[in-house]
Amino acid sequence: MRVTIKDIAKSANVSTATVSKVVNNKVDDISKATIEKVNKVIKEQNYTPNSLARSMVTKKTKTVGLIIPDVRNPFFTDLVRGAEDIAVDRGYNLFFCNTDDDLSKEIRYINTLIEKQVDGIALAGSANRNPDIEKDVNISVPLVTLDRNVYFSKVKGIIEINNFKGAYEATTHLINLGHKDILILVGSQDLKISRDRLRGYKEALKDNNIIINESNIKIGTYDKEFGKKTMDELKCNSSATAIFCGNDLIAIGAMKSLKKQGLNVPEDISIVGFDDIYIASLLTPALTTVHQPSYEIGYKAVELLINKLENKNNVSKSIVIEPQLIVRESTCKIKDKFKI
Repeated sequence: MRVTIKDIAKSANVSTATVSKVVNNKVDDISKATIEKVNKVIKEQNYTPNSLARSMVTKKTKTVGLIIPDVRNPFFTDLVRGAEDIAVDRGYNLFFCNTDDDLSKEIRYINTLIEKQVDGIALAGSANRNPDIEKDVNISVPLVTLDRNVYFSKVKGIIEINNFKGAYEATTHLINLGHKDILILVGSQDLKISRDRLRGYKEALKDNNIIINESNIKIGTYDKEFGKKTMDELKCNSSATAIFCGNDLIAIGAMKSLKKQGLNVPEDISIVGFDDIYIASLLTPALTTVHQPSYEIGYKAVELLINKLENKNNVSKSIVIEPQLIVRESTCKIKDKFKI
């Protein structure tokens, strides 16, 4: 038979209210000796609080939801780990959902999490947004967004990377190596991160008096298939000497295609990625990329969400994390003559 709060109160010779306060860590008016006595009985009788009953009293379930677009992307794998670590540290359980970059699936998960009575949701949105659909979604719990923009109302906090700066520095690095004809492979322009990365690329070219070639701008998806397919299609039809890729997966796909074409990185063409996923340093050649701390992003997003839930920060807040260019082996100075 399940041990109840009444059983603990009887064994400890205290009221059920006192046991409830100890269980919920609301002990300002309880002596240290009483706290120790109640906890000793709880341990001896292997008492586990009834979370459903407690949530009915506190109106809190101590659970939060995390929604990401692509669990296969190592960037989001590390992000989830950071989110989980802070949730556990703060005494919360984390429900994790993967949308496969599908907005309709994302909305279904939001509704499901609310039905499961999570206290709040942290969301990395899917790539293709629709303001008309999103504005009609009723989200009744606090929402914190991370990495990607959304159009839902009542967003309580935003965690983002300075994507413009990261793209600007990556492109400038290539320019400083002598490259002027630079491709960019980037994701959907529905996403602010994509628009900011494209803007950073363009500004770097402008600031170095390099004419922007619109045919060098390729818009697609944040996966290896896009990188490989784009370079397969270009083959020898581009004079570009370098490529800035919107994320590391695109860069990996592009490198695979170039290798198949008999071209060497960086001797024949330089490549820069974005994210600095764990495999970036293990590639041959090791990938020059823009580091964004995915673990920290997940950690800070759920930390901000929990602070909102616990009334430690009621003001909507935007946190911008600065990226860092990591120079490895996939970029070098331009040669006199070569092209894709």
